[in-house]
Amino acid sequence: MSQPSTSPPSTGSGRAAGVALAIVAGLAAALQSRVNGSLATAMDSPFVAAFFSFSSGLVLLLVALAFSPTGRAAVRRVGTGLRTGGLRPWECLGGLGGAFFVMSQGLTVDVLGVAVFTVALVAGQSVSSLVIDRVGIAPGGVRLVTLGRVLGPALTVVAVVVVSGAGASTAALALALFPLVAGVLQSFQQALNGRVRSAVRVTTPAGARARLGGDGGVIAATVVSFVVGTAALLVVMGVALAVGGAPAGGLPPDLLLYSGGLLGVTFIALQAAVVQRIGVLLLGLGMIAGQVVGALVLDVLSPTIAPPGAATYVGAALTLVAVAVPLLEGALRRR
Repeated sequence: MSQPSTSPPSTGSGRAAGVALAIVAGLAAALQSRVNGSLATAMDSPFVAAFFSFSSGLVLLLVALAFSPTGRAAVRRVGTGLRTGGLRPWECLGGLGGAFFVMSQGLTVDVLGVAVFTVALVAGQSVSSLVIDRVGIAPGGVRLVTLGRVLGPALTVVAVVVVSGAGASTAALALALFPLVAGVLQSFQQALNGRVRSAVRVTTPAGARARLGGDGGVIAATVVSFVVGTAALLVVMGVALAVGGAPAGGLPPDLLLYSGGLLGVTFIALQAAVVQRIGVLLLGLGMIAGQVVGALVLDVLSPTIAPPGAATYVGAALTLVAVAVPLLEGALRRR
């Protein structure tokens, strides 16, 4: 399943820039968790809220696609790749992970809180990203498991446990299975979206591979992810409406509650843009750092939540150290 990397080796500065973008993606994901959790509560339906969030992101992408010739060309090449076998159908299913992630936000965030939600998400994401990198599912090829790449996820798990504390009930923790599975699926989403982006390339007569230009590959991978995720959530919402009827909460008037789609477009596009350069593990660690720091900032700014305690700050600092460990190991190995 592994493929040789077709990208030039990442420099230290390029890897650091990629991790920085992954942290930004994590910040967007943390904010989306808060927004989608609030939307699900306001609508009294996590399934309808998830569909609204995801489908609004698809609408924004289609509008952007109208102004991007390279993006439209890349999307056409996705269809060509599927017909010719250059892109396999299973490689386009990353959006299922995004759909489950958004749905789990609405189902659990208001019960678990962002911190406990992140604990379960990280537990799934950290371990699965190590496996994905080792097997070579991501487009950058096989990445060996080293001490630093194991220590990073371990420190991250410790960090989110410190942040979460011990206040969650047993019943609430049972809900943590949803973000746990979401974390595993997110790692696969990152890898598969990277494969779609990698497939949307032009092959020159000499056999070298060159990018289509601009952000066409990133746009194509993000569009595919959102189309698949929206279709899956449409089915889930249809079943929920057939069984339980229309949501009691209706459509809330606060427009900020509908920003989850824009935030989702932001972090999925960033994932697709950097996964080939830094791998699924570093991408996951960077996003985890952004999520923990983002949750900390949201708690500080929110007037309805008690100010973060010392454990929260210690956990955030540990998370940043966890992201730095694999980067430092890579820098020392290159010397």
